[in-house]
Amino acid sequence: MTQNAAPETLGDGEPEEAPEESPEEGPDESPDGKHSDGAAAPRPRRVRRLLTWSAATLALLMVVGAGAGYLYYRQLNDNIKKDTLNLGDNKVAEPTPNAAGQTPLNILLIGSDARDSEENQQLGGARETFGSTPLADVQMLVHLSADRSNMSVVSMPRDTLLEIPKCTDPEDGTVYPASDGRTMTNQSLGHGGPGCTVATWQELTGIHIDHFVMVDFAGVVSMADAVGGVPVCVDANIHSRDSQGHGSGLKLEEGTNYVKGEQALQWLRTRYGFEDGSDLARAKAQHMYMNSLVRQLRENATLSSPNKLRRLAEKATEALTVDPGLDTVKKLYDLSTELRKVAPERVTMTTMPNRYVGARVEPTEDAEKLFRLVREDIALDGKDAKPAKAEPEAPKGPADPAADDADIAVQVVNGTRTDTLAAAAGRTGTVRDALKEQGFTGATADTTSAVSAKRTVVRYPSADLEGDARRVAEALGIPAGSVKRSTDVSGVTLVVGADWREGTAYEAPEDDNTTPESAQALNGADDEACMHVSPGFTW
Repeated sequence: MTQNAAPETLGDGEPEEAPEESPEEGPDESPDGKHSDGAAAPRPRRVRRLLTWSAATLALLMVVGAGAGYLYYRQLNDNIKKDTLNLGDNKVAEPTPNAAGQTPLNILLIGSDARDSEENQQLGGARETFGSTPLADVQMLVHLSADRSNMSVVSMPRDTLLEIPKCTDPEDGTVYPASDGRTMTNQSLGHGGPGCTVATWQELTGIHIDHFVMVDFAGVVSMADAVGGVPVCVDANIHSRDSQGHGSGLKLEEGTNYVKGEQALQWLRTRYGFEDGSDLARAKAQHMYMNSLVRQLRENATLSSPNKLRRLAEKATEALTVDPGLDTVKKLYDLSTELRKVAPERVTMTTMPNRYVGARVEPTEDAEKLFRLVREDIALDGKDAKPAKAEPEAPKGPADPAADDADIAVQVVNGTRTDTLAAAAGRTGTVRDALKEQGFTGATADTTSAVSAKRTVVRYPSADLEGDARRVAEALGIPAGSVKRSTDVSGVTLVVGADWREGTAYEAPEDDNTTPESAQALNGADDEACMHVSPGFTW
């Protein structure tokens, strides 16, 4: 492949002429108007934004190493905006330390579409949105393993449907009630700030989040400019623009190109012209960019000048909003030191497995598997040493204890149908009778619902029924981890999954600790990754 536009050294810091605005991406569809699965294209969506968290923190690391004076250090601290870590009522327990006393670190990275400055307005387009409620259009969870040997990144599509919990703004006491049903995850930022996005992630994943870092558009550009451009690859000439004006405007030649400034944003926003034109392709391109940026910051010699480092640090700190645990350069320095312990080949980028629900998406069973791997600090690259299996800790009991077995109403649903097998006949009746024999006289069989579940699960709609749900699971030998809160049910509901197609004794299957293929894992050391260009967008 050819290599174009060799990287330049950082200039004198003068702002470039404001780029022309590009139309926002149109409907989330491939050029032929269909998804890759043939479904009709959904309604238009706002463009996604990438957040280059590692760039900001690594840049600050370099500044401190260059020996910035105390007054300048204080100025950088003053640049950093702070906000509360978690605005929700529910807390997730911190992970148990490993044998060496180490614990993992989980950092939620948020890319805000806020256009609250002239610079961000120029970069973001759509001037009518100036001052409007910001959206968390990029959300990535970074998991740094307890032993600091590996790092996992999970991206969530910004239009994932989920439940936003009740959040309280600590500044003015405003209470944002829990969402009435499922809504788009990017709206969580408007429920009091990034602390509500943190609360939303914790509710969905069960993962304890230690910190958040939020970056705006200007931060993305400043990082790319500081390293002289970020190398990206396309397998053909690309121009992301169709006859109706849809597309980011990205125009590159085949091979490796160094993008910065407006081009960097175009790369991160491009969907028209990449692969099948879907959001999965855009997420893949964003992961490639992020990996390349980290490699550039590790290797780039243009950051050796203290003056250049200071300018970079000023831009980076001005673009950051963090929780109180990261509100100084020193704290960011310490975090960067931890992040730098992981070699690029042990970094794994993934996208939360999802499926379309109309114009939106929802997590799949594979998503829960991915979350479990992160919760249990299992490396997504499969290169963990095989430790001796420890006895799991007893789960924390529910706030509301279980009723007597005879007073627990539980509905049994047959979810044994798979892509290749029909539902096992008579399962609801068989399992209902097994429950009745154990004293659950209120058990009933739902013979009307048609669902599919890979694993058996007990669901409950509200906290006052959690104890009842756990008691049902305990009686049948179902693991506590398979008891889930869900507003999709109106009472305690036992979904008999494809892992329990016969018999009355449930045997939990061995956990599969391989990263699901639907997570589209990308290795951080893959410097040969190249985006496929759709034939209709070449020149």
